[in-house]
Amino acid sequence: MDIATILLRLGITFAFTVLFGLERQRAHKPVGFGTFTFVAVGSCALAITAVDLVPDNPVGLMAAVVTGIGFLGAGALIRSGDRIFGFTTSASMWLFAIIGILLGVGEYLLGTLVYSMVWGVIYTDAYLERHSIGSYHRKLIITASMKAAQKDIESLLVLFTQKHKLISTEVDKKNNRLSLTYLIEGRREAINAGLKKFYDKEWFEGLKVE
Repeated sequence: MDIATILLRLGITFAFTVLFGLERQRAHKPVGFGTFTFVAVGSCALAITAVDLVPDNPVGLMAAVVTGIGFLGAGALIRSGDRIFGFTTSASMWLFAIIGILLGVGEYLLGTLVYSMVWGVIYTDAYLERHSIGSYHRKLIITASMKAAQKDIESLLVLFTQKHKLISTEVDKKNNRLSLTYLIEGRREAINAGLKKFYDKEWFEGLKVE
């Protein structure tokens, strides 16, 4: 395979993935720019190598990539009790490995079509969230003074979330500070409005939504 073809395939894969990865990072997803780029470009490079080394049957080497990325994607899942979050991110990583393979073997049309469909799903999902269609899941990190108790925080959460689950607690005794991390579920508009209820509490110091 000539160098121009190799650069073209890697370049298209890199450009596609950078755009998507930056959007995921901007949306504060657990997997962002770097991971998506590494997965897709690595898959593309391996597909190019497979076609060059085993031109008669490159499928075996490329299939190993798809299987391996499946295990990597499992690391993006977050478990809370009987609920698991992060399926979209995990599936995206697996799909971008396939896009990298398609572009790596020269299937530009199919790779571009799959890539376009990914963006269609992302924009549709964002539309549904903006219009409060379906549940909205986020990780909420609340920082408060030691005057606050877990029950004080959860008495507010219950007002605007359908479900909430404490997943970690951090106590900074030196600075008299408490940090609680929750997985919350509910309507987007209700959550955005409900978070303001914390502002007038004397023990409240800050919060972060991911």
